[in-house]
Amino acid sequence: MTETTSRSAPPAGRRAVTVGAGATVTTIACVLPVFMVGGLAVQLGDELGFSPAGLGLLVSVYFGVSALTSVPSGALVERYGPAPVARVAILLSAGSMLAVAGLVRSYPVLMTLLALSAAANALGQLASNAALAEHVPARRQGLSFGVKQAAVPVATLLSGVAVPTVALTAGWRWAFVVAAGVALAALPAVPRSGRDRRTRTASGGRYGGTGPLVVIGVAATLAAAAANALGTFLVDSAAGRGLSPGLAGLTLTLGSAVCVLARVGVGWLADRRTSGHVGLIAAMLLTGSVGLVLLAVPGPAPLVAGVVLGFGLGWAWPGLMNFAVVRLHPQAPAAATSITQTGVYAGGCLGPLGLGALAGAAGYPAMWLTAAAAMLLAALLMLLGARLLAGTREVRGGGDQLVRSAM
Repeated sequence: MTETTSRSAPPAGRRAVTVGAGATVTTIACVLPVFMVGGLAVQLGDELGFSPAGLGLLVSVYFGVSALTSVPSGALVERYGPAPVARVAILLSAGSMLAVAGLVRSYPVLMTLLALSAAANALGQLASNAALAEHVPARRQGLSFGVKQAAVPVATLLSGVAVPTVALTAGWRWAFVVAAGVALAALPAVPRSGRDRRTRTASGGRYGGTGPLVVIGVAATLAAAAANALGTFLVDSAAGRGLSPGLAGLTLTLGSAVCVLARVGVGWLADRRTSGHVGLIAAMLLTGSVGLVLLAVPGPAPLVAGVVLGFGLGWAWPGLMNFAVVRLHPQAPAAATSITQTGVYAGGCLGPLGLGALAGAAGYPAMWLTAAAAMLLAALLMLLGARLLAGTREVRGGGDQLVRSAM
């Protein structure tokens, strides 16, 4: 029996790669609806009659619902396991996009269906976190989480490709149909769960240190609100400084490329550190706040430096945060990351609304300085969260060493 099991089971390294790939494609499939709406905003707006402000409200509602469903989603993952929840999330995402293609005739219906797809986002993200925690060796989890988070911009790429290839030829509805097919193609990549459901239910998703996680979640709210301003307002801000539309767009391309590389690089670095992961996030946010200050300074050199620092360090931390939280709460990774992920989603909801209103009232320099202050405060809260974690004592054996590694 033992020999048969060992021959049939894939090697640990191959299993880790398979699970990492499955978590990555699950994340892409589940976040695709909101990026499809953003990429096809011109076509959708022309037919349904909404403005850029209406688009901003759609995105805010999406992330607001993601925040509200994050903690319940974490509980579901802990109870039923990452594999079945990931499959449900992919089906919900694909189903919502098919519904958009076939049912949307008005702006309220589009908002309702996009809000429904937000639940798929929360379920898919937390199922992916739990799958990586369950199957990937601890020494490689930092890189795995970094790659998973770096894959989120791939959804933006896919939505951008859908415009010239499908939307401008066959129409935006067929673009959503194709995107639903892409999401469904991720189903075979979802790996089977290795833990017994009885073990999962017995643990009940319990974890220690809820207070520190809430502090880190608040820090994530401020950091995500500030960082989301980069992707939302950078092009318009750069154009307002005198750059041509083409060059202004290239600044966003540069920032996105730096962000992808930084997320993977930070994950790789995290695997080579035995401690200080939350403290490292604080340092990244501090440097990112400097980049946001530079965006308020006239001239091309401060603009480029601000984009590199803002995207490269101020928006490269989500994977590292998930890795740090999972490392500290291995017995309930989905439940623990659901708290901090709520903060990320809340920032994605509130940031564009609040900072966009400030930019309209006081101008972009004032908005960038406010975003920098928010990111600086987020760095300080991350340090506070790390200290609180260092004072927490896990019930499980070896927990003290894990908690001390936060610092």
